[in-house]
Amino acid sequence: MIGKHEWSVTNRQPSLKGRVALVTGGNSGLGFEVACGLATRGARLLLPVRSAARGEAALAALQARCPGAEAELLTLNLASLDSIAACAAEVATHTRSLDFLVNNAGVMALARRQETADGFEMQFGTNHLGHFALTTRLRPLLEAASGGGTVVTVASLAACKGAIHFDDLQSRRRYSPFGAYQQSKLSNLLFARELARRAGENGWNIHSRAAHPGWSSTSIIANGPASSLPGAVGKAEQVIGTAILRVMGQTAARGAEPLLYAALSPAARDGDYYGPQGTAERRGPPGPAKVPPAAQKISTAARLWDVSERLTGVAW
Repeated sequence: MIGKHEWSVTNRQPSLKGRVALVTGGNSGLGFEVACGLATRGARLLLPVRSAARGEAALAALQARCPGAEAELLTLNLASLDSIAACAAEVATHTRSLDFLVNNAGVMALARRQETADGFEMQFGTNHLGHFALTTRLRPLLEAASGGGTVVTVASLAACKGAIHFDDLQSRRRYSPFGAYQQSKLSNLLFARELARRAGENGWNIHSRAAHPGWSSTSIIANGPASSLPGAVGKAEQVIGTAILRVMGQTAARGAEPLLYAALSPAARDGDYYGPQGTAERRGPPGPAKVPPAAQKISTAARLWDVSERLTGVAW
């Protein structure tokens, strides 16, 4: 019997031979580890990336870690609705069905407010609206999967402190780096749960779960809070933040385990939330996570869904 590390990246069970998975942000950090975990189990990977050079480097690293891994690079910028539409169309030329979609890519706590190509606040636009639009456009391929495609949307412990500011979703009146991040991650959790609810009520052949990695040591600090600060200051913040995550958190590989658990465990249920089981859900083996009260309100989730359809111009 497989022990507590059943959902480790290096485990080869269950076999995913013949299954197709798409992981956003698969070129680094959590996404790369999730991609490795799926490839090790035999899944064929579609890896959408913004940078061709980084994508090629990630593909080489993936194949070095998982010899024989079958993976293809696609182009995707989640901060552009046109890019999302083009990527979804390209996915349809690579496969007739999609077994797994891991909505993982994201940006964190940008020091200064920025906007996507479509005028959305960058964190809300990329982390939530980008994945909402991508999932919607990939719906036919997900529903074509045997048994239904599984969507895992990556939230964060930050969702616990988040609120949806419907009167200022784009943070135009007031921008807080971490406030905008918390809103975007709460939106991820609300979306995952609302997708599961609507799929169940309408008979959509789709499974939807949410997961968070606890405190995992990845490049998200360097790409977020430290990215917009002056050289020496940004470097110092990056070093300090990364050190805290390493001491109090866990590796990216361990952080990927709740995501793999949500996607693959027979115990995982649609609409539920998974994360590390240690103190304050910062680290430890995967299992059920606490759903914050703000993510339990169906009225909020339904309103966010309707607003997201209007903003992105895509509908279910």
